[in-house]
Amino acid sequence: MKQRIPGLFLACSGLLVLSCATEQQHRLALADVKVGPRVPTLMGLSPELETRILSLRPDHVTEAQVREVLSHAPAPQILCIHGGLLPIKWGMNSFANFLIELGYPEASIRNPGNGDLTYAYYHRSELIAGTVAWHYERTGLRPILVGHSMGGIQAVRVLYRLAGDTETRIPVWNPVTGKAEPRDEIVDPLTGVTRPVVGLQVGFVAVSVAGGMGRIVPNEWDMNGKLRAIPDSVDEFVGFQKGMDLLGGDYLGFGPANEYHATGRACVRNVRLPSTCTHSEILYVRSLLDHQELKSWINDYNPAFAATDTAPHETDFGSKSGRALWAAEVWYGIKKHWVLELQRLIRARHAKTNDS
Repeated sequence: MKQRIPGLFLACSGLLVLSCATEQQHRLALADVKVGPRVPTLMGLSPELETRILSLRPDHVTEAQVREVLSHAPAPQILCIHGGLLPIKWGMNSFANFLIELGYPEASIRNPGNGDLTYAYYHRSELIAGTVAWHYERTGLRPILVGHSMGGIQAVRVLYRLAGDTETRIPVWNPVTGKAEPRDEIVDPLTGVTRPVVGLQVGFVAVSVAGGMGRIVPNEWDMNGKLRAIPDSVDEFVGFQKGMDLLGGDYLGFGPANEYHATGRACVRNVRLPSTCTHSEILYVRSLLDHQELKSWINDYNPAFAATDTAPHETDFGSKSGRALWAAEVWYGIKKHWVLELQRLIRARHAKTNDS
């Protein structure tokens, strides 16, 4: 056993070295990245479009409704957080392009400062939490976090930062300037009341195959006792696990040690992916949309299907099954909270108008 420990540390050190090298390459490539258009606001929505948004069922959003209704409205900023290896970053970019092709606004995925589609696990959790606050103050729509591998650990860490677990003050981070602003409060766009960043909630978080060897990396040790316990700084959390996963699964991904649970009121679900889907390939989902049957299944997916026989819910797509299930689950959650956030903001503005 003693002979195996240095090998594990060397493997993790390799992850860190490789990730730093690939990040340097990425920084050199940023000059070629085009920044997307400014995120739209509700100011230009017609009463008819607002009525159509309010009539949507968050738990059953169709492909046509995305195309005909939601695509004409703003969307919550999605902060994708990838793990350490370059293939995982490419995979998260694949996921971002998957969302864009399905109709999610590109401007609500890209970093408005550098045009990047992802954050990395080594971006400070205070920075990401401060960015969440910045986007919420601008749009009134609570951002969404999607983390994979060590990026998933970082997503949970951000939830703890927002919950005030370690800091009582978090500065607002401006992604356009790439700097922290000299304040740790925002004006809540729904109430008009000044409030601290600490205490903010996000609507939806999806974390995939986080744990395993990632726990050995020293900068992840603070989360070893917290990773599976989800605080109230998120409304709905979905955690993905799979067997035979040394990199992201505790005890190779088997057993209750891999299951997430709420510490309070958060809605937490666990989804088990097929063991045949490898740790890094989960994110490579853009190509699934090239197959019309798969695309339709992903668009029509509802987690409730798995408990009934009233609709097709099988994911027997051969080697693509794991990626298809992951993509369908996350897309379902994003659509649901896209609608919920818009409805929440529209109703708040209507109430404010009626009171004035």
